[in-house]
Amino acid sequence: MNRGEFIHRHNQLVQVLRAILIGLLTGLVVSVFRLSIQHLLGFVTVSFRYFHHHPTGLIWWALASVILALILGIMTQRYPNIKGSGIPQIEGQLTSQFDEKWWPVLWRKFIGGILAIGSGLYLGREGPSIQLGAAVGQGLAESFHAGKLNRQLGIASGAAAGLAAAFNAPIASTIFILEEVYHNFSPLIWLATFVSSLCSNMVSMTFFGLRPVLAVPYHHMLPTGLYWQLVVLGLVLGLLGRFYQVIILNLDKWTGKLKWVPPYAYPVLPFLLVMPVAWYFPLTLGGGNQLITGLTNLPFSLSLFVGLFVLRFVFSMISYSSQLPGGIFLPILTLGAVLGAVYCALMVRLGLLPVRYLPNFIIYAMAGYFACISKAPFTAILLITEMVGSLAHLMPLAIVAMVAYLVVDGLHGEPVYTAMFNNFIGKHTPAVQHEVEMSVTIYAGSSLDGKKIADFVWPYSSIVTTIYRGEERIIPNGQTVLAAGDTIIVHAVQTNNNQAYKRISRAAHYANV
Repeated sequence: MNRGEFIHRHNQLVQVLRAILIGLLTGLVVSVFRLSIQHLLGFVTVSFRYFHHHPTGLIWWALASVILALILGIMTQRYPNIKGSGIPQIEGQLTSQFDEKWWPVLWRKFIGGILAIGSGLYLGREGPSIQLGAAVGQGLAESFHAGKLNRQLGIASGAAAGLAAAFNAPIASTIFILEEVYHNFSPLIWLATFVSSLCSNMVSMTFFGLRPVLAVPYHHMLPTGLYWQLVVLGLVLGLLGRFYQVIILNLDKWTGKLKWVPPYAYPVLPFLLVMPVAWYFPLTLGGGNQLITGLTNLPFSLSLFVGLFVLRFVFSMISYSSQLPGGIFLPILTLGAVLGAVYCALMVRLGLLPVRYLPNFIIYAMAGYFACISKAPFTAILLITEMVGSLAHLMPLAIVAMVAYLVVDGLHGEPVYTAMFNNFIGKHTPAVQHEVEMSVTIYAGSSLDGKKIADFVWPYSSIVTTIYRGEERIIPNGQTVLAAGDTIIVHAVQTNNNQAYKRISRAAHYANV
């Protein structure tokens, strides 16, 4: 083994060991986060059972809710990087278009997420878990002075580990971060993120056991003679998914028109609305995993399922418009599950489907609704497979997911997280030029695929410093030919519109740029 190969193997071992440490710490942080939310939601449910017999306690609850809402509102407005899911912030960091300090995000997101989601708002724990994991990964990389590339690797590993701990789905978590957030599939990246996800998932399983997060019991496989129902379900999900995208992406614009309401007061309304929801429908509180697993135990009623969908849709939007820490990942899955129940109940009423397939359509619709809204069908299929704990639904999941995806694509819908990132980064452009080190993966058929470095007009003051090709690390020169699958490290100057990254990424991903 020559010296260069020894150094490469040593660096790879260090990266794997760092990924293990990131996974273990992220698993601990996110498991405590998840457990705290679970206990707080339980406290809210028990409290409202008590209020049914002692309704005067609602006065004090309402007062405490307003105070807590204002405290959280002030915190998020003073430190806006903890708003929402946090996924756009992570994508900005991984693409060198945005940066933030890890410790202020970590503790504020942790506390804010527990109080917002645990109080019963229809927000998901997965987005905050991703940002918490990314903060842990960033903090460890900076503590070890690991360098720019390893810092990004730490953020990606922590983000995947955070999602894995939130959902106990390490494979889908890795794919989601690589496909939707980092857009980078180099061996260097996927190995570290997958190792972190596995380690984080191990820690999470010690807290919550081996039972799948969304263990929807089913007893019958859908016969192939009913597969036409999957196509119809996919069409319905695609149309409603596009509607969801339009609403969620315009929330900030619509709430901004409420000039008479200061932004720090936005959480007051959803916190007060939690009270009637907790009084009448405590099963629906929080992100929705309790509702998903409990749907098959509810009375089989089309009107009930439609009412649940309307409630979940409207209050999810109200909750997210509060700008508090919380994601849309699990709420989307919940809406999909309820839509599956609505579809099944309608088909049963029309005499086109036996009632025994209700659990199946709940499972299928979760994958289809998430696939079309996020435009990530592979992630959706893997995610539901892992979260439900069964490989038996792969073919139906694939059909529903692809049909729903194609409907949204035909309606010109963007991936919701990409659209959120574009909205976010447009508000956070740097004021001056600054130097960055970015990593970009070259796609097959793109402008850079098969081109010599000297033959491409690179942005001003940018230079390719390293190429990762499989296990090989190449120090390039102008005559080096780039190839599909290469991950290039570029030292560049970012301007106030991030033109260096945009130009290089377009050339690496698309043809004729």
